[in-house]
Amino acid sequence: MKASGLAFGLLSVVFYLLWTPSSGLKILHLGSCVIVTNLQEIQSEFSEIRDSVQASDRNTDFRILRSTGSLQDTEPSDRCCLLRHLLRLYLDRVFKNYQTSDHHTLRKISSLANSFLTIKKDLQLCLEPQAAAVKVLGELDILLRWMEETQ
Repeated sequence: MKASGLAFGLLSVVFYLLWTPSSGLKILHLGSCVIVTNLQEIQSEFSEIRDSVQASDRNTDFRILRSTGSLQDTEPSDRCCLLRHLLRLYLDRVFKNYQTSDHHTLRKISSLANSFLTIKKDLQLCLEPQAAAVKVLGELDILLRWMEETQ
């Protein structure tokens, strides 16, 4: 009896998610990862603080992310891993280090961080730690060559 109730509950949630596009929930297919998130809410919260954040940017002569095109070039099988690393960057470095005296902006930053944390929890690990270490160490020559070419 409990199993049928659980199955019905899961089916109801899936049905709800698929048939409520106005809620802002979006299903993201990132290679082997499939996550459901409310991108509309995240975009809305960011749009409330975008102008004040961009106004405090003193480094206007370069961009870290040039366009969505550079992210779209990522192989589908690598998108889950890329998003996981970008979310980790935002959670561990960006949101924690952003400083402002504006309490509204701080609340929105906290809300964005919570949304990113929820997405990150839904993502699978990219590679096993040993496999990742072997992969990255094996490609160290690419990083070293790039460093040499930037002199």
